Amino acid sequence: MSTNPERAVSYVLSKYVTEYMDKDVLILSQKTLTREAARMLRHYETDDIIVTDENRMPVGIVTDEDILSKVSDVTVYAETTTLKDIMSTPLITINQKATLQDALHKMRDGHIRKLPVLSKKNEVIGMIFQTAIANAIRDATAIAPRLLSPPVKAVLGNLGFVLQFAGVLLLVPAIVSTILEDTTTATGIYLTTVLLLVTGFFLNSYGEKSSLNLQQASILVFSSLFLLTLFGTVPYLYVQPGDESSIEVFGNAFFSSAAGFTTGGISLYENPEDLSQSFTFYRSYTQLVGGMSFIYLVITAFYPESKLQSMRGFISGRTLHMKELFSTITIIFAVYIVIVAVLLYFFGERNILDNFSLAMSTLATGGFLPHSEILDDLLWQETIILMGAMILGALPFTFHYAFVRKKFLAPKLGKEVLTYFAILGSATALFIGVSGLDPLQSAFYSVSASTTAGLQQESLAGLNGAAHTILIILMLIGGCGFSTAGGLKIFRLFHLRDCRNLFSKIRRDEMSSIAKKDVIATLIIIALFPTIAGITGFHLASSENVSYQDAFFESVGVITTGGLSAGVIDFDTDPATKIVLGFLMIFGRLEIIAIIYIFVPKLS
Repeated sequence: MSTNPERAVSYVLSKYVTEYMDKDVLILSQKTLTREAARMLRHYETDDIIVTDENRMPVGIVTDEDILSKVSDVTVYAETTTLKDIMSTPLITINQKATLQDALHKMRDGHIRKLPVLSKKNEVIGMIFQTAIANAIRDATAIAPRLLSPPVKAVLGNLGFVLQFAGVLLLVPAIVSTILEDTTTATGIYLTTVLLLVTGFFLNSYGEKSSLNLQQASILVFSSLFLLTLFGTVPYLYVQPGDESSIEVFGNAFFSSAAGFTTGGISLYENPEDLSQSFTFYRSYTQLVGGMSFIYLVITAFYPESKLQSMRGFISGRTLHMKELFSTITIIFAVYIVIVAVLLYFFGERNILDNFSLAMSTLATGGFLPHSEILDDLLWQETIILMGAMILGALPFTFHYAFVRKKFLAPKLGKEVLTYFAILGSATALFIGVSGLDPLQSAFYSVSASTTAGLQQESLAGLNGAAHTILIILMLIGGCGFSTAGGLKIFRLFHLRDCRNLFSKIRRDEMSSIAKKDVIATLIIIALFPTIAGITGFHLASSENVSYQDAFFESVGVITTGGLSAGVIDFDTDPATKIVLGFLMIFGRLEIIAIIYIFVPKLS
């Protein structure tokens, strides 16, 4: 027997009806003569006929018993009787995305034992039988104990898919390195690609695609970012100087890889031009891979079904499929990258590979630079282009999808975008007034902080306290939900309006359980982001012998994956500290709350 029959039954009942339906369904027009229908029943060796109208829409059902009982009536002339005369109506059906649990409820309420399954176009694609559901439940509770439980297999299946996706994408910088004859970098990237593909294939062989609860989804997202970071250290190990200790080499590699895949962007390299061009391309590319993978993970895993309904309806009116989602994300970002790179080339940045590196890092809100002087002496047009690219990365994925689907923004989504621009505009005006920088440079840093892109020309240690405070607040707030930006996310600010309801018993009782959890999660995140940054700041201030203001600014850049730096963290920083900071970037990318869901599942 299964080690946990109750969990096994619950798992089976959460499956879609399409996985257990009978696809061989006899569908005939309501004008079909009963004698012809009887002949076809014998020919196809089935017991049921789905009857359709002139528009091929299902309107009724006829069984072999109906034909025998109703046609045998002496008052019925069998030769002219059609299916319309004897069919049972109205027809009770079920949608292809319904679960077995939903099917059982419909069968119980309708006192029936079978349900036609309809596609999104209301076409019959199968039949789900009560006996098929019973057999599935029996098999789930009668099989021998399994090595992996269904929830673990669901996590592994999705994790394997993400790793394989990342592995395929990393073939691009590997090929670029090969073309540029940079064998050292190419070797490291190819090895990373192989590790991702093989690990993904191995996990897929033991896992399966299935829906996840928030705790399982949180495990999935953390595992994905951790493994991407871990495997992504390999190319860095190939280019690190050989005179450092093993722990120093690994600490530098892990921190740099985490800054890439989490789109954190804080760089240990003051002069990236000392690295090979193919390696700086790889660094920026990891931010793109991390950003796109995170969007997928958030949309398909981290948010529960109830939170996805409005987005799915806005996007396409149906459930997003993996292929559609991945292809759309990839195409949209690829188009943006090409446009930004070409525009930079047109306005004077003549190294096209560096242009692509900067475009990827900007749109992924990452912040890595291909060389230290690429932001110096920019034309105002180039500055505007980069600011626009950073903002695109901080907008919701559904905002970009709207252009593909040619639909207007949903009201809720539009409200979030408008709020983001209102906060950015107000903060920019304040920053211009207190920073002492010229207006365009001030606007650039405001956008860089708000989008958590972290692009900067030099260390920001020299800014005054008021300017630092504005940038810190912008990094903490971050961009919109479902984007590559970090921080708290704008949509969480909306939850703060409901905070007062928690202190009133009457209003609290009127709140839905989902609303309560949203408010609690927001309060936890708002409390933990500055708290963790404050503790990290104390450590950096003492260990790096810098002012607490600069150390706190650096810590906020880490935990929010904001990337703006006061020059505190460098190659001389303790390697253990850099490894911990790498994990903090992963935690910050998960908005911290995912880590809490893993260990305190009742909050989810």
